[in-house]
Amino acid sequence: MEIELFPDLSSCIHTTAKKEYEGTMKRLFESETENEELQEKVEMLRMFLESTDAIKLRNEYEPYLIEGKNVKFTLRPAGDRTEYWWEVIEK
Repeated sequence: MEIELFPDLSSCIHTTAKKEYEGTMKRLFESETENEELQEKVEMLRMFLESTDAIKLRNEYEPYLIEGKNVKFTLRPAGDRTEYWWEVIEK
């Protein structure tokens, strides 16, 4: 499973990931059956939020957003942590 997140100038990567986490938690609680995919997504987002330096990341990618480009973060499980990378996407 991979998660793609798209921060912008009004919502940094930490805020974007937190909103995705909260939305996924809500869907998980509303689900009438056990949903392993949602559980995995929640865990990946939780680990990302707890283990990354949001300010450092924002300082790395924000100049591209200021230039009018898009940035995409990709998260995926990597054992007991969440691996991530980001890339600049031309509009």
